[in-house]
Amino acid sequence: MGQEQGFVTHAYSVLERMRLEYREHQRRIEAQGAWGSPQARTERDAQASHFGDQAMRLEQIEDRLVFGRIDMGDGDTHYIGRAGLPDDEGGRLLIDWRAPASRPFYQATAVTPGGVVRRRHIATSGRTVTGIEDDVLDAEAAAQQGITFQGEGALMSALASARGGHMSDIVATIQAEQDAIIRSEDQGIVVVQGGPGTGKTAVALHRAAYLLYTHRERLERSGVLIVGPSRIFLRYIEQVLPSLGETGVVSIPFGDLIPGIHAVETDPSEVAHVKGKMAWVDIVRTAVRDLQRLPRETKHFYIDNKTVSLTPDQVAGARAKARRSGKPHNVARTGFALELIDILVKQLAGSDAAPEDVDWWRESVRSNRDVRREINLCWMPTRASDLLRRLYSKPELLARVGRGLSGRERMLVFREWNAPLTVSDIPILDELEELLGTSEELENQSQRDRAAVEAEELERVRMAMEGQNLGGGIVSAELLAQRARGEKEWKPLAERALADRTWAYGHIVVDEAQDLSPMAWHALLRRCPSRSFTVVGDLDQARGHTRPNSWSKALGPARRGLSTEYALTVSYRTPTTVTRLAQAVLAELGQSPIYPLTSAREVENALADTLVPNRRDSEEADRLLWDTVQRVIADEERVLDTEAGPGAGRIGVLVSDARARRWGADVFGSSALDNRVSVLSVAGSKGLEFDTTIVVEPTEILTEGPGDLFVAMTRCTKRLHSVRIGGLPGVWSDAVSGITEELSQ
Repeated sequence: MGQEQGFVTHAYSVLERMRLEYREHQRRIEAQGAWGSPQARTERDAQASHFGDQAMRLEQIEDRLVFGRIDMGDGDTHYIGRAGLPDDEGGRLLIDWRAPASRPFYQATAVTPGGVVRRRHIATSGRTVTGIEDDVLDAEAAAQQGITFQGEGALMSALASARGGHMSDIVATIQAEQDAIIRSEDQGIVVVQGGPGTGKTAVALHRAAYLLYTHRERLERSGVLIVGPSRIFLRYIEQVLPSLGETGVVSIPFGDLIPGIHAVETDPSEVAHVKGKMAWVDIVRTAVRDLQRLPRETKHFYIDNKTVSLTPDQVAGARAKARRSGKPHNVARTGFALELIDILVKQLAGSDAAPEDVDWWRESVRSNRDVRREINLCWMPTRASDLLRRLYSKPELLARVGRGLSGRERMLVFREWNAPLTVSDIPILDELEELLGTSEELENQSQRDRAAVEAEELERVRMAMEGQNLGGGIVSAELLAQRARGEKEWKPLAERALADRTWAYGHIVVDEAQDLSPMAWHALLRRCPSRSFTVVGDLDQARGHTRPNSWSKALGPARRGLSTEYALTVSYRTPTTVTRLAQAVLAELGQSPIYPLTSAREVENALADTLVPNRRDSEEADRLLWDTVQRVIADEERVLDTEAGPGAGRIGVLVSDARARRWGADVFGSSALDNRVSVLSVAGSKGLEFDTTIVVEPTEILTEGPGDLFVAMTRCTKRLHSVRIGGLPGVWSDAVSGITEELSQ
C-alpha cells in the first residue's frame, strides 16, 4: 500500500495548493474595495464570488479524494478521484470521476474489459490508505505484466458496513448499469425506476453532479433543483453533492416550492387525490375571473360638487380591455382602474380641458373614497393564500367555480379558514400565484410589513449597542442589522433562485416521484421550460390504494416530455430474504411487483417477529405494545453493538401515520438522523435506510395502502423485525412461523 499512500499524499498537497490559490484570487479582488461604478462593483463581486465558489467546491472535497485506479493493457496507469487535479507538467494527476477518461473504471467488465487489466479500489480514512480491493478484468494480460491482486471486492464491503446518519456517495462503487444512467444525455425527462435499495437516489444525485460538470456554463446560470419527499430526506442526502464538489444546488421538499411557504402537514390520501386533479387549473382560473365583477346598475359619484357615473357597460369594456392584456389579475388591475378613472375624468373635465386641469381632476377622482371602493368591488386585489382559503372554507363559492369536482369531492376539501396549509395545497396555490401576480397595492403592503420588521430589528440593535456602550465607530446599528439579515450586494445563484418563484431551472431532479399528483407535475414543469428532468421513484412504493401501472400515467402532464426510461432491478441494500418476502406480500395483496427485484446479498437471521398478547382494553393493549417495542429496541441495540461495534448502526421503528400521532412520534421524520433509534411514520421514512427496522402493527400500516407496507418492509440492510398484536399477511406469517416470539399473558 506504500505506493498508493505516496500518491494519495501528493494528491492532497496539490488540492491544498489549488484551494489556497483560489482564495488568494478572491482576497485580491475583494481588497480592491467599493470604488468605481455600480457595474464595476457588481463585476468585482461576481468575480470574487466565482473564485470563492471554486475554492468552496475544493474545500468540500476531503474524504476519499482518491478512490480508484485502472491499469491498462498498454502499461498506462490512471487514478480516479472526486476532482480533476493537474500534475506539474500540465497533464492529469487525478482524473475527475465524471470525465470521459474515467468511463473504463465504471464500465469495464471481465467480458468487455476495454483495455483494462486491473481495476483497483483504494480505501482511505482521512488521508491515510487503509485498504485495497482489486478486480481482475484481463487475467492473461495481468500475468504477462506480473500484476497481482488484493482484496475481496469493494462493493460488498461497502454494503456490509453499518449505516450512519447521512447517505454516503457511491462514487467509488458505481456499477455499470448505474454509470450508463448517470452519463446519459441531458434531453427531455429521464425516468429511473428502481425498487428499494437499487441506488436510484444515489444515481440521481451523481447524475446531477455529472451534468453540472458536463454542462457547467449553462447550469451555473440557470441552476439545478432537487425536489425530495421531506426535509429529513434532504438532510439525509445533503452531504452527497458537496462531497462530489458541487455546492450550488437548490434542494427543497415539495412543501417549500413557493418562497416563504413551508407546508409540512399532509392530507389523507383521498383528499390529496382530489387536490391533485388537473381540474384545479380551470377551477382557479374561474375563481380569479370571478373576482372581476360587473355592477348590476349604474353607480353615481359626487366629486367636487359634480355628479359623475359609471355604467355596467363601461365597466365591462374596461374589464375586457384589461383581460386582453394577458397580465395577471393583480397586475392587470392597474390598467382596469386607470380606464375607469379616465372615464370619470372626461365627465368632470369635459373634452376641451387644459392638461393641467385634467391632471387635477384625475387626482380628485383617484383620491375619492367611493371611487376606490367601487373599483375594488369590481376588481379586488387578492392574495393567493386568501383566495385558496376562501375556496376551501366557503362551499357556495367552490360550488360556483368548481364544476370539475363532484359534490363529494368538494366536501372532502372543505376546511376552516385558519387551517394550516398542506403539501397538497402547494400546486393549487402556485397556480393562483401565477394567475394573480402581485399588485402595486399588495406589494406596498408587503414592503410596509417588511419595513416594520426591519425597524424593530434596528431598534433592538441600537438598544443592545447602547447597553454595551458601543457606537461612534465605523460599525453602525444599521450595518449590524443588515448583516444580521444577511443582506449583501451579490447573492449566490442558489439563494437567488430559492427566493424567486418564477425562476427557470436548467435541470430538475425529482425523488420519490411516484407520489406526485398531476397538479404537482404542472407546477414543476413551469419551473423548467426546457423539460430537462431526472425523475426517480418506484411505482410499487406509491402511497394510497391505487398505484399507477406505468410511468407514463404517473407523470401526468409531464408524460409528453418523457424521453428515456431506465429500470434498476438489483437491490444492493435489502437482504434477499426480506426482498423476496416484501414482493410476495405485494403479490398476495393483489399488486404483484411491476419491476421484480433481485437482491445482491443475503444476511443471516434477517427476519424476526414478536407477538404481543391481545387485550380487550385498547388503552392497556397500546401500553403493552409500546413497552414491548422498547424491549425489542434494547435487544436489537445489543445485536448491533456485537456485530457493528458499540453505538454503531441505526434502528428505525416504523408505525402508521395515525399511530405516530397517537404515540407522539416523528410523523415527518424531522429527527430521524439525530439518534441511533428513530420512531417515525412510514411516510417520514421514505428514502431512508436503517440497519434494523422494527415494523409495528403491519396490518395497521396496510390500511394506508400496500405501498406503505412495502416501504416499511424494505428500509433495512440487515434485519426486519415485526412487533404486533394483530395478524400478518399470510405469506409473511408463514415466513416467521417458526421464529415468532410470543409474549406470555
